[in-house]
Amino acid sequence: MAAIVKRLTAAGLADVDFTAASLDEAAAFEPRHGVYTVSNTHRRTQALLLDAHLDRLEDSARREGFALRFDRKRLRQALRRMIVDSSYEEARFRISAPGDSPGEMLLSIEPFRPPAPALIQRGARCATAADVARLNPASKASEWMHIRRALASARPPDIYETFIVSEDDRILEGLSSNFYAIEDGELRTAGAQILAGIARQVVIETCAAIIPLRLEAPLRANIRRFSETFLTSSSRGIIPVVAIDGIAIGDGAPGKITAQLRSAYERWVAAHLEEI
Repeated sequence: MAAIVKRLTAAGLADVDFTAASLDEAAAFEPRHGVYTVSNTHRRTQALLLDAHLDRLEDSARREGFALRFDRKRLRQALRRMIVDSSYEEARFRISAPGDSPGEMLLSIEPFRPPAPALIQRGARCATAADVARLNPASKASEWMHIRRALASARPPDIYETFIVSEDDRILEGLSSNFYAIEDGELRTAGAQILAGIARQVVIETCAAIIPLRLEAPLRANIRRFSETFLTSSSRGIIPVVAIDGIAIGDGAPGKITAQLRSAYERWVAAHLEEI
């Protein structure tokens, strides 16, 4: 199935002048100056924390130097219409606001494919990169979407995600995810120099009953001391990470605390879904 892309104008939804097989392919046609957010549906027409996504979209626009004002009810109605009119059982969607025409949003949807059960059972192998940096980490800017796409396409096929490392050798975040390590009995994740992911908000809210939290990016030099690691994103939830830079994490299998956090995350999501 191809992706469906529409432009939301003052007159309503309009066709675009390109076709794409996926959201990733459609990204190549979007302007580099702009902002975006990505999530997925649940139960066909429900979503998680959509207003939080839209809040961050507006904040990202301010950080990128342009004002973004739009009718949230109208945007929701347009997105819902696209989803209902599609044949997708569940959809992954992207909302983009071009910086040169912020009054016209781009809405893109594709069939949502959740992470494979085998990935959750086995865990992901990842790598770090010290030569990658985001100019404005707190902004979900379209420029980064293009840079990230190029970096991800050059990644070896056995590497699931690349983690960005700061100048002081701390693991900050992934190209499209937030990063977490369990070290010395604490859950550690960067508190600054990152994009504050929506899934990260849920982890921070739900982890208190399971493990103490420290908002501090883990040191890459301490990888061998990590007992468990995982990543999060809105459309993937929690994905266990079992190796970084070829170094096994713990016993090289997804850990028990990660499983507990994943269960808590999924319960929280199920309790907080809302109609688009």
